[in-house]
Amino acid sequence: MRSGDLQVAVRERGVSRVRRGFSEGTERLRTNGWSILQTAVAASVAYFLSAAVLGHEAPFFASIAAVVSLGITLGERGRRAVQIVFGVAVGLMVADLLVLVIGTGTVQIGAVVLLAMGAALFFGGGPLLVSQAAISALLVVILQPPEAVFTPDRFLDALMGGGVALAVNYLFPINPERLVERAAGPIFEELVEVLEEISASLGSGDLERAERALLRSRELDERVRSFSEALAAGQETARLSPTRRRALKHLELYAAAGTRIDLAVINTRVLARGAANALRSGGSAPEPLPGAVRELARSVGALATYLEESGEPDEARWFALRAAEEATVLLKERHDLATSVLVGQVRAAAIDILRSTGLGQAEALTKLEEVAGRASELGRD
Repeated sequence: MRSGDLQVAVRERGVSRVRRGFSEGTERLRTNGWSILQTAVAASVAYFLSAAVLGHEAPFFASIAAVVSLGITLGERGRRAVQIVFGVAVGLMVADLLVLVIGTGTVQIGAVVLLAMGAALFFGGGPLLVSQAAISALLVVILQPPEAVFTPDRFLDALMGGGVALAVNYLFPINPERLVERAAGPIFEELVEVLEEISASLGSGDLERAERALLRSRELDERVRSFSEALAAGQETARLSPTRRRALKHLELYAAAGTRIDLAVINTRVLARGAANALRSGGSAPEPLPGAVRELARSVGALATYLEESGEPDEARWFALRAAEEATVLLKERHDLATSVLVGQVRAAAIDILRSTGLGQAEALTKLEEVAGRASELGRD
């Protein structure tokens, strides 16, 4: 490759990464926008209620408690929010009592943090509760005026903030279906595009294009992790919130397909690697194989529609079986290792798509063998 072409390629790759980063950032904002709004509202309401109802002056610990209670890693809010509320409150109470006895200063900071964390741990707190107790204690030591006397105001503010946070999360939960759909959508879109790239590279013999597809397939793992987190959060929200419980049935489709989606990503990566390896030997792949990979891409697109709309999976299954059938036909003409690997990978991906539509392993394998033959018979004359 000439120097000028190399610079253009590097520049295009850089622009592509920037665009992808912007797109992913925008998607993260869309996915978590409601949670951010919840947290902002809870912080304001907690501050207002502590000031208006409890009569506390500048009750910023109420807002802090609301923020830390709602600002939890996606998928863990329901299980750990109550724990964090009491972690903040315990840290404040312990710190207030200790500062009253030993005062404030450098040494006192260490002592207060040590005892606050010990108290939280003694009462069965997990790592998150213990750390929140320490942070709350630190704030008290740093902000406490030397002449102050003990007051339960901060403890009550923390309980108020945590209570408001739990109420907001319960009464105005995220839409679990939309949360999961937004996390799953980019995975399917990228899978379709990568499979189409693999198909095009096999048909044209374009090694560079196959290697780009391989790079893109490796970047899907983070999206799969985000999807798993979103699915866990969505299911938990649907179980805990009466207004969202009807979403459980729809989310069951995504839950059933979750493991298979992960395997589909792995299979696509292996397929991309196999395509690149085959093209390094020179030449393009025979037409049945690129066509089979195109059918696989259509199957993934149909699977996304099936999961999103809770419709019928017939189209996704039909394309998957057609992909396996077309790929297997090639083995009647060629028996080399590279071809066998690619065909086997198409068949494996088809099985995963079939299982993502609700079929069991045995049923999916039976359907595939009915149209494409048994794996043990592939390559036999």
